[in-house]
Amino acid sequence: MLNSTSHMGFIRKKRNAVTVIILGLLILLILLISISAGSTTIPLSEVVSSLFGLNEGGSSLIVLQFRLPRTLAALLVGAALALAGGLLQGVIRNPLAAPDMLGVTGGASVAVVAFMTLSAGAYSIHWVPLIAVVGAFGAGLLNYVLAWRKGVSPLRLVLIGVGLSTALGALTTFLLISGPSHLASQVLNWMTGSVYGTGWKHILALTPWLLLFIPLSFLFSRSLNAQAMGDEIAIGLGIRVQRDRLLIMLCSIALAGAAVGIAGTLSFIGLIAPHMARRLVGSAHGVMLPVSAMVGAILLMLADLAGRMLFQPLDIPAGVFTAAIGAPFFLYLLYKKL
Repeated sequence: MLNSTSHMGFIRKKRNAVTVIILGLLILLILLISISAGSTTIPLSEVVSSLFGLNEGGSSLIVLQFRLPRTLAALLVGAALALAGGLLQGVIRNPLAAPDMLGVTGGASVAVVAFMTLSAGAYSIHWVPLIAVVGAFGAGLLNYVLAWRKGVSPLRLVLIGVGLSTALGALTTFLLISGPSHLASQVLNWMTGSVYGTGWKHILALTPWLLLFIPLSFLFSRSLNAQAMGDEIAIGLGIRVQRDRLLIMLCSIALAGAAVGIAGTLSFIGLIAPHMARRLVGSAHGVMLPVSAMVGAILLMLADLAGRMLFQPLDIPAGVFTAAIGAPFFLYLLYKKL
């Protein structure tokens, strides 16, 4: 029996490793196609030579200054949102949990819309991720305080988060209609969720948050696995449940807030990607969280590519496609849950 269990564990690890390799290759392929495709198609050979600094033609400027940063932004934002969703679903033990359903995304949106409308573009774009994270932390803290009753239960976090999201959505709309009219279209495009117009300054503004909180998130894999068995068992295994729950939520909020600050309120990435990851590699968070990030990156890169290519010359925000896929998926999950 022991040998059989060990053999099954080895097969599972081997299958998971193959899955990670395939996802990595798929990300690389989509990245190259996304850089190549557009109003002007650039051959893949020129894309690769530009990435390695071997192409000095006009296409190199398009590759390095426009399409590469936009594609990297989609990759990083998708990974951050998916990881944030995976963390929340693990800590709340609810497959319907996602940053946009707990008030986190709403808090980031309110902060950024207020920043954009009140400052009228007077400050650098580098402040936007920080403003979004502050707003997300404020909403997350309010949710946590309101849910506290001799500890925080996952059910109260979800219920209060839904109400908080609704209130923050109303506040965002009020800020939008009361702000300068010439900023309305810019703010609305951001609220839809898009990586259109992102450049290297956006990547530089987002990267520090990811470098800090992605590795930190992976450190809580063991705690999340224990919490999945219930608070009492987790405490018996030596897990400091309330402390870890707070820290995991802070990691999730930081990742979601920074992503929203760059690409706006992209819906359902944080909901869909962890479910797909669990189907691919199981529910053990040590491998599920990295795979969630990879799946989230793939989803947003594909959504952005579709937005650029399907309705040319229009550039449709990626958030339209994520919502179109995510809303039916959410209803399906709700039906299965009930």
